Amino acid sequence: MDVLRPTLIRIGGRVYRKNLVQEQVCQHEEEEDFCAGPSDCADEPCDAFVVEEIEKGFQCRVEVPSPLYKYIIGKKGETKKRLETETRTSISIPKPGVEGEIVITGQHRGGVISARTRIDVLLDSFRKKQPFTHFLSLALNQPAIQEKFLLFREEVLEKCSKDDGVCSSLFQNPAKLHLTLGTLVLLNEQEIQKACDLLQRCKEDFVDRIAGGQPLMVEVAGVEYMNDDPAMTDVLYAKVHMKDGSDRLQVIADQLVERFVASGLMLKEWDRVKLHATVMNTLFRKDPSTEERSNTTPGKSSFKERESFNSRNILKLFENFYFGEVQLDSVRLSQRFSSDASGYYATSGQLTF
Repeated sequence: MDVLRPTLIRIGGRVYRKNLVQEQVCQHEEEEDFCAGPSDCADEPCDAFVVEEIEKGFQCRVEVPSPLYKYIIGKKGETKKRLETETRTSISIPKPGVEGEIVITGQHRGGVISARTRIDVLLDSFRKKQPFTHFLSLALNQPAIQEKFLLFREEVLEKCSKDDGVCSSLFQNPAKLHLTLGTLVLLNEQEIQKACDLLQRCKEDFVDRIAGGQPLMVEVAGVEYMNDDPAMTDVLYAKVHMKDGSDRLQVIADQLVERFVASGLMLKEWDRVKLHATVMNTLFRKDPSTEERSNTTPGKSSFKERESFNSRNILKLFENFYFGEVQLDSVRLSQRFSSDASGYYATSGQLTF
């Protein structure tokens, strides 16, 4: 590894350098206390933590959603004990279900920083395995679009129901037609509020300027499949583009995701957001309420249980199917597995154009 260009790891909005550690064995020298000095910590991040000096040494606080406490505690408290032993620190964790801060205390600053870094790495690893709870969406469920979608479903079932795997359970709920910009794991009210606040900052920083203070008029037309073989399709989606031919919607989507990734609230999946409206999804076979996840990013996935369908005839017959025009005026922070009065996903916050 080039010491002048160390590997960088981004966790929770912070950037860490992966240091090359060389161990030296000295036969006639007793082992010194762990992290005896400030320069003795290989885990220190590029942007150092806030470590307070207290009467009995040093202390660092980290906000952690209560559902993640168990990963720091470990089975029968083993993870916590190991962290405390290896870093010569004391780690205080709130009671289960009580939101608060994990407090790390130690006699040496380096030990406290090492413990904090290791906790961050653990949390990042386990957070990636959590199923997403929210997603940024643009609603496409206006009545005219729903009507055209129901016509599409009726004609597909009439003309293609004999094709392998094609059945009524594959279709999206018309009240929940939407574009997904990105998914988030938000585990408490504080994280939800952080996401809502970031949406408003995005509105002020660039969305209003790009949208020109007006709703965006888009057309939903044509269908396409996600994977490589149309005979084994998992997701069929409707294509969306700006009616004026501009790329303003794409620019807004890309910049929103870039901001959320930089904040640590979202994982980077693609260089650009794929603007698509799912109309058929094999995940709906077993759970009609599930939202699509059109890729295999970290997290719990049901893709291994999917039964694909043959979309060749659908693509041939409905390649240019016109679903209609939609006026987009907001980006919503939508809650997974929920519904509001209109049948759309419950909204935790939104950005209006």
